[in-house]
Amino acid sequence: MTAPDPDPDLTARLAFLSEADRLKLVERASRITGNARRENSAEHSWHLALYALVLGDLAEPGVSTDRVIRMMLLHDLVEIDAGDVPIHSAAGQAHASEATKAAERAGADRLFGLLPAHKAAELRALWEEFEAGETPDARFARALDRVQPVMLNLINDGGTWNDYAVTRAQLETRVGAKVMRGAPALWAHLRTAIDAWFSRNRA
Repeated sequence: MTAPDPDPDLTARLAFLSEADRLKLVERASRITGNARRENSAEHSWHLALYALVLGDLAEPGVSTDRVIRMMLLHDLVEIDAGDVPIHSAAGQAHASEATKAAERAGADRLFGLLPAHKAAELRALWEEFEAGETPDARFARALDRVQPVMLNLINDGGTWNDYAVTRAQLETRVGAKVMRGAPALWAHLRTAIDAWFSRNRA
């Protein structure tokens, strides 16, 4: 006969953390600095949390850097079940499709459902806020989520822009417009390097 669990709340939280380790297996399109290999989604989430910590002063007044960091750590957990859809790939425009959203919500149901109810509600609410992208915190978080791959592509001489034949106009529509909603000064700063790269490589 199995002994009763003396602390089911802690057992559930540890189970969630063990399952979250699978995010390290989700490969993204972006390559790490030096083109050595593709980044995984856990690395991406960590890097974005660091982006929020370092660049938080570029957010609009009232944005909570602590809440943004929490969003960054949670935002891609659903990719354990739903996978990553590169924004510039042929499937990229399915990024916001109903099928993709449904897969991600099912992933959120399963993953956050591993947690005790009180913790599940807290973390699920942060994930939902990021997905909606309407609060100042979420707009800044989503801006950083778009900027980090741009930085990797600049460091790697185009990176996925070369893989997917991305145009300057596409980059502005798919990325720049989103960054401008949450971190306009950051996009204004990056435009110089972006324009220089496209002038050299798409002339």
